[in-house]
Amino acid sequence: MIPTSLDWCRAQDAADPLAHCRDRFDLPESTIYLDGNSLGPLPRGVAERLAHVVASEWRTDLIKSWNTAGWVDLPRRIGARIAPMIGAKPHEVVMADSTSVNLFKVAAAACRLNPGRTEIISEPGNFPTDLYMMQGLTDFLGPDYVLKTVPRGEIMDALGPNTAAVLLTHVHYVTADMYDMQAVTDLAHKAGAMMIWDLSHSAGAVPVDLNGANADFAVGCGYKYLNGGPGAPAFLYVAERHLEVARQPLSGWFGHKAPFDFVDDFTPAADIRRMLVGTPPVLGASALDAALDAFTGVDMETIRRKSVALGDLFIALSRERLARFGLECVTPENPRVRGSHVSLRCDNGYAVMQALIDRGVIGDFRAPDHMRFGFTPLYLGFEDIYRAVEILEDILARETWRDARYQTRGAVT
Repeated sequence: MIPTSLDWCRAQDAADPLAHCRDRFDLPESTIYLDGNSLGPLPRGVAERLAHVVASEWRTDLIKSWNTAGWVDLPRRIGARIAPMIGAKPHEVVMADSTSVNLFKVAAAACRLNPGRTEIISEPGNFPTDLYMMQGLTDFLGPDYVLKTVPRGEIMDALGPNTAAVLLTHVHYVTADMYDMQAVTDLAHKAGAMMIWDLSHSAGAVPVDLNGANADFAVGCGYKYLNGGPGAPAFLYVAERHLEVARQPLSGWFGHKAPFDFVDDFTPAADIRRMLVGTPPVLGASALDAALDAFTGVDMETIRRKSVALGDLFIALSRERLARFGLECVTPENPRVRGSHVSLRCDNGYAVMQALIDRGVIGDFRAPDHMRFGFTPLYLGFEDIYRAVEILEDILARETWRDARYQTRGAVT
């Protein structure tokens, strides 16, 4: 049994080795933020870094800052900082573009490295942009190429001699189901397929070991658990063994081996830079770079232990206090196969979530009927989880979610 008393929660907070990390974030008062799995909050130091970039590097030094402030090196420098968080070597990771664009690039590169095979396998219910980008890629590559979606429990049986690549999200964006990365990658390789992982709901929240799993490619975003800000640049990984031969179709000038030679013909860089496209977004990159300071001196295993404990507490409290309202937990209770968020199925989930947000507890909603709650150990405490469930119980008991102002859906849910 998981202890669920307020006194127990306070005792856990008092003994928490990550408690001091809460001060690394500029959080609104009287807000319990359970949506870091969708948009991380503002880390302290980011606003100051952006002010310096704008007022000094941009306004005063102008174009000189590409050299003097190291703007040109931001993609590789930030990639190297992310690398140890995902079990990669510094030269295997680069900050670039958006997750969607990076998916197109790495999947195209994977298919090119597997000539004669024309099938990409994923799963139905994967994050939509993963499927959309693969639909677009297979359409672009020609009529022989196909995206095949296979239910989670049947993917490995569906692998065959025509499978070029497998694209899966390590932690599912709704259910938080988490794959055994090494086991799945091994099976894909035994079938001769390339393995691509989407780490958007993993990086910064759960330990990842891309090298240990022998993964071929991976992508992830910078604005969730990495706290880089809305629309922050994403990142991608290419295994060292593929770096000199991987070719992606978006051959922009920053992927050229000598972009400032300004020659007509494209020759890719010999390293991870070949996965770049255009000019890096300096403001967004600078924000992400500063945001990563929040992880200084913290190892992913410590983060994971607290994440599991927070998730266990939320699930136990939900069972105790919310089950009578018909809410169903769709997230695995077993932490070995669970990421760092929990989703509850609720018939009136959107309205309930809006009422909850109005009470200062911020989660989010995913159609058709899921309320998501993210657990970011750097700034969340056990009492936060206790209070969040307490407020949610009150909203359900009083049925305050029925108020008309909670019924109209916004453009973003």
